[in-house]
Amino acid sequence: MRVLGIDPGLTRCGVGVVDGSVGRPLSMVDVGVIRTSSTLPVAERLVTIEKGLDAWLDEHRPDAVAVERVFARSDSSTIMGTAQASGIALVVAARRGLPIAMHTPSEVKAAVSGNGRADKAQVGAMVVRILRLPELPRPADAADALALAITHVWRGSASTRLEAAVAKAGPRRTSYPVRTR
Repeated sequence: MRVLGIDPGLTRCGVGVVDGSVGRPLSMVDVGVIRTSSTLPVAERLVTIEKGLDAWLDEHRPDAVAVERVFARSDSSTIMGTAQASGIALVVAARRGLPIAMHTPSEVKAAVSGNGRADKAQVGAMVVRILRLPELPRPADAADALALAITHVWRGSASTRLEAAVAKAGPRRTSYPVRTR
């Protein structure tokens, strides 16, 4: 399975592609950041992110896309830009019919490090170890995108299989015949 992880941001949108499957070694295909200038109007910045994500999808042809779920941080000034960039990521992937998963930061930390409260250094060290990299990709947004992709390979594929099994089983029975003896 090939997953494109996206760490949305208006100034720096981290992107990372990982190949692998549960129980097998994972490998990094590519990692980077889509940058926009804070001097540009927001609409132009969003178009830059859209074009950048389209280029990554064209080049790497992922099987799924994993996006960090936006949450309310203590620094509310970045929430709007992050949410807008996240929306662009969702639209670009949905337009291509790709499966999309959203993972919270604590889910990513737990999946990659085993601790949902791990700090960036711990998560970064595990990304390096899991993908057998010589060093942690910079900036942090790029490494975070890889962590999202890893999370989706490990957790998302299980969720996808479970959803497929439930769909195949059909509607759940809500009533049962009364047995009399």
